Amino acid sequence: MNHEIHEWGGRLEERLREVEERFERQMRERGFEPAQAELIALPGPLAKLYAEREELRADLEQLKADLEQRD
Repeated sequence: MNHEIHEWGGRLEERLREVEERFERQMRERGFEPAQAELIALPGPLAKLYAEREELRADLEQLKADLEQRD
């Protein structure tokens, strides 16, 4: 079970890296700095990536919290 949880965490981390890279690249392509994401209204595709990134971050944090409670 623990192995499966760690494997799932690794997949979440990898997916998060992919989404963050794509988000940052698309932000720059549109002339924005990625740090501006919290301060501006994002166009549809960027807003979807931003939401996916935040969801992945929350899932990863929850997984880490669950693991800490087990230890």
